[in-house]
Amino acid sequence: MDMEERAVRDIRVTEDMSVDQLVRAMSDAGGFTAKKLADAVDVVERMARDEGCLTFLSFPACIMATGTRGAIVELVKRKLVDVVITTCGTLDHDLARSWKDYYHGDFSMDDAELREQGMNRLGNVLVPDESYGTLLEERLLPMFEEILDGRGSISTRELIDAVGARLDDEGSLLYWAHRNRIPIFVPGITDGSFGSQLWMYWQTHRDLRIDLFQDEQDLSGLVFHAQRSGALIVGGGISKHHVIWWNQFRGGLDYVVYMTTAAEYDGSLSGAQVREAISWGKVRKEAWQVNVEGDATITLPIMVASLVERLS
Repeated sequence: MDMEERAVRDIRVTEDMSVDQLVRAMSDAGGFTAKKLADAVDVVERMARDEGCLTFLSFPACIMATGTRGAIVELVKRKLVDVVITTCGTLDHDLARSWKDYYHGDFSMDDAELREQGMNRLGNVLVPDESYGTLLEERLLPMFEEILDGRGSISTRELIDAVGARLDDEGSLLYWAHRNRIPIFVPGITDGSFGSQLWMYWQTHRDLRIDLFQDEQDLSGLVFHAQRSGALIVGGGISKHHVIWWNQFRGGLDYVVYMTTAAEYDGSLSGAQVREAISWGKVRKEAWQVNVEGDATITLPIMVASLVERLS
């Protein structure tokens, strides 16, 4: 072989095996996505240990409705990321679950029957009406009255931070982002209940402006002053694209991990591999990078558990 020879090893499962030991065994196993996940932990560890690296985390809202929210919160709580870019639904689910519970369901439940019961199905998670829309309206509008009083404009970063400052829940992403001064940007702020409540507030406060340009100004300052940059990108959509879009202006990401269930054959951003971003200059050709196919509710908690073990 021209490449360095490395034999495939079996995973030896033991009674006292830790998560990181399992991940390292997956690396030695050399097989399929297990090897990719192990490589991804290595890349994220490099990002975390690189003091000159500005680290982005992006993800879609759906996983915040699941227990995987805890893995995301752990990354922010431990300051393993510097910037979060996500969607409006992330704010919805984080806040709603701080105040009320979501419940176990099933993918095959009768949706018409669930509607009659006032129950919303998100995959196999059940979201009662009283745990979402009305609850968010009751809690957010008074917050907006307090935060926005006398203000003509505010960025999504500023508004989200101000909401986080008013939370008292250590299980909350917004709580820890505020406490650790980690900015959260939501470029699609109106695409969810949080944004709908902002629109409702605007009905009686027509001078209010959501300053998306200030968000972009803040992002440009972060990116242009970074010695190096890296990203853990879960899923796709606007949050993924916003991360790689801004990093093209500094020559591309130096480290990047994609975690996705989408395929690339339809040309979607969600399914696009890292190598495609290299062609756009959004990822450097020499970057430490890997694309991990699989459900993030499985792969992300394993990654975070392994990472925490290594860094502690």
